[in-house]
Amino acid sequence: MPLFSKIAFLGIGLMGEPMVRRLRAAQLPVHAWNRTVSKAEALADSGAVPVPLLADAVRDADLVITMLEAGPVVGEVLTAALPALRAGTLWIDMSSTQQAEAQAFHARLQAAGCRFVDAPVSGGVGGAQAGTLAIMAGGSAADIEQARPALEALGRVTRVGPAGAGQVAKLCNQLIVGGTINIVAEALLLAQAAGADPAAVRAAIRGGFAESRILDVHGQRMLERNFIPGGQVTTQLKDMHNILAAAAAAGVALPVTSLVTARYESIRDVYPQADHAAALLALERLNPGQRVGDVPDRLP
Repeated sequence: MPLFSKIAFLGIGLMGEPMVRRLRAAQLPVHAWNRTVSKAEALADSGAVPVPLLADAVRDADLVITMLEAGPVVGEVLTAALPALRAGTLWIDMSSTQQAEAQAFHARLQAAGCRFVDAPVSGGVGGAQAGTLAIMAGGSAADIEQARPALEALGRVTRVGPAGAGQVAKLCNQLIVGGTINIVAEALLLAQAAGADPAAVRAAIRGGFAESRILDVHGQRMLERNFIPGGQVTTQLKDMHNILAAAAAAGVALPVTSLVTARYESIRDVYPQADHAAALLALERLNPGQRVGDVPDRLP
């Protein structure tokens, strides 16, 4: 008996497209839906079934996966899909939303006789393509275990608590990512301004306590001035606002995160679609006449 008779994947964007391809590479039966129908149709070559109507996509699915822009969009799609869901359907939202939104989705699905797991991811487009996403899952252990064959086609899944906890884990991840990108930008700009070779400085400190994936990947992006997006400024800023909302709800102050949020807000209208490594551009705007390297910027 197959693991899943039908998986409905809703949201074929930068992340959704390679995720569907990973599911198909694992020989899982995927029906793909997107508001722009052509994006779903482009996946037909993988063996996914493009479905123009949302109700048809989710009808009789035993697993629904959403990878959408933000919580309000997930809520709209959920409202439209609910009447077509069969009892017991497991809905896995892999979008980045607020914890309160994830908990509300869980309550709505539970009231309709369905189940919910919030499972946001880290790893960007590259991780989606390689099937190496870090997946932070909130929900019952039984539901996550049922979904594990599909989730493991996409990356490494860890249960972090009940529904809504996945979003908390993602926010913790994005807090560290956003903050570290800004610190790496400051280090490279300081190296350049103080007369050192920023590329050589980066090479010198790699392997020490300052080593990180951000220094490796985004440090190189900054040196190359490559701001073609993996993760976008607008996405990072949405996450920063969600982090601050979660902090307010938990009654804690996050002063560094507030500063990082302000840095991304300073370029929201100038470089909205640029990679979040464009924190370097925000820093350079704060320091007129200072610039890392002399190659031209690569921007979307």
